[in-house]
Amino acid sequence: MRFVLASHNQKKLRELGDILGALGIEVVPLPEGAPEPEENGQTFEENACIKARAAAALTGLPAVADDSGLCVDALDGAPGIYSARYCEGTDADRNAFLLANMAGQENRTCRFVCAIACVQPDGTAFTVRGECEGQLLRECQGTGGFGYDPLFYVPAYGCTFGELPQEVKNQISHRAQALKRLAERLKPNRQE
Repeated sequence: MRFVLASHNQKKLRELGDILGALGIEVVPLPEGAPEPEENGQTFEENACIKARAAAALTGLPAVADDSGLCVDALDGAPGIYSARYCEGTDADRNAFLLANMAGQENRTCRFVCAIACVQPDGTAFTVRGECEGQLLRECQGTGGFGYDPLFYVPAYGCTFGELPQEVKNQISHRAQALKRLAERLKPNRQE
């Protein structure tokens, strides 16, 4: 199977491409200069659909898109769908802003959420979701991954996503869980 991946984020392209490739799905990048649609949905699923529909319409290929983010319980689920736009600047700026907003908070439970939309050129679509539970640290640890990975502590592994080897993260992350569900849905002989 061949899909266009609706993202210009090179780190996300690499991570999604690695995981989907291992599932037997060929991923082609969105054409250079393709416009990014406005993500004005109210849920991860709505935003993923917006991106996938735009990519399928532009390329004529089946498209997959993800929308993902960090949901922190003490912040009523923020930054959530606004994770990449939580504040202006770099990943480090967003991590510092999140830590400032968490000052004095004892409840550090959080989860990464990923919704993936699959849209066919004829407009048929479905979404799948994956989640990974963790704890928000009080300072960054590790230099791997991207986004909030250095703050996201996974108790079962005793380290952050920023410290986990990429191949391990690719097996346990929210994105990996969603992609496994996607692959299951795409199997040709799947029973409804």
